[in-house]
Amino acid sequence: MELSVFFKSVIDSDDAPVVICDLEHIIVYMNPTAAERYKKRGGYALVGRSLLECHNDDSVKKIKKAVEWFSESAEHNKVYESHNEKENKDVYMVALRGSGGKLIGYYEKHEYRSGETSAPYSELSL
Repeated sequence: MELSVFFKSVIDSDDAPVVICDLEHIIVYMNPTAAERYKKRGGYALVGRSLLECHNDDSVKKIKKAVEWFSESAEHNKVYESHNEKENKDVYMVALRGSGGKLIGYYEKHEYRSGETSAPYSELSL
């Protein structure tokens, strides 16, 4: 099976929204969680559009500056954006790199800080 199928499956099964952009800031992929989260803004219809259209001028400047920083070094790969108190999560921009460490795009990563509430293996009959 093609490796890309496995990667898509990982992204699609993530409970956090994942929006992947190319270096022109065009949304090239959204996982189902992102499509649902941004449903009022168009959901899957945002694919193929500029991410910059969805942000205010201050955010656009920050996004562009982060991409510029990513392009300066293959070691520049993750930028902290903010903490969302309401959802208890931290938000980052993460560089996507191809062969040789070449920057090919970026995505936004959400890391939730709240502990899991279900029991381990609760869905399984063990």
